[in-house]
Amino acid sequence: MSDSGFLSVSMRGNAAYVTFGHPAGNSFPSSQLLKLTEALGQLAHDPTVALVVLQSSGDGAFCAGASFDELLSITDPDAGTRFFSGFANVINAMRRCPKPIIGRVQGKAVGGGVGLAAACDYVFATHAASVRLSELAIGIGPFVIAPAVERKVGKSGLAELSFAPSEWKDASWALQRGLFSRLCDDIASMDVALDNFVETLGGCNPEALSEMKKALWEGTDHWGTLLYERAAISGSLVLSDFTRQALKAFRK
Repeated sequence: MSDSGFLSVSMRGNAAYVTFGHPAGNSFPSSQLLKLTEALGQLAHDPTVALVVLQSSGDGAFCAGASFDELLSITDPDAGTRFFSGFANVINAMRRCPKPIIGRVQGKAVGGGVGLAAACDYVFATHAASVRLSELAIGIGPFVIAPAVERKVGKSGLAELSFAPSEWKDASWALQRGLFSRLCDDIASMDVALDNFVETLGGCNPEALSEMKKALWEGTDHWGTLLYERAAISGSLVLSDFTRQALKAFRK
């Protein structure tokens, strides 16, 4: 399967900027998920890196979630489990990384994109950054990303998002719920605020940052098993007649 997406890592001072992109709304095929997991793993052990900024390309969507083309190509439960395990791998890599991960969310986030934002330790966003969990509309559920989303917005917020799969929640909702940390009027003002934040945080004691990261993720060690159990659920559901028809309709 062709992969026209990209992922790059660049350094500004002691901050690593991880940028991903894909023509289909910055969505994630499995190859992109693997690249992101590997990049985060390398940065986790790089002593020159104090913190990580996770961002997507362009001024449109932050992330459209899973690749629908790849979801349609899945033909057996094992392949489905492997695909959704890609999101589990990324979230666990973000969780285990001892460096704070700062999210830059310039536009809409859907499904797995919401999960990525939720797995960041601090998130800058613009007013264009609405969020939606559309999984139930296509016959699956946000099972893999649910623990990360619930950790930020609580069970009630997770229910609000999950049971209204066609409804967008605006950026103010995400800020009030704790999914976003700081809301900016536009991309330009967000980047100014982000640069100042990164410069200040990057000057802190790396050991203290690591201990703070550890404290924030306390109680999530079981995700090393839980997220893969959830991936198996999604991997099975993606083969249902309901999901196959829904995915074809969405592509049209």
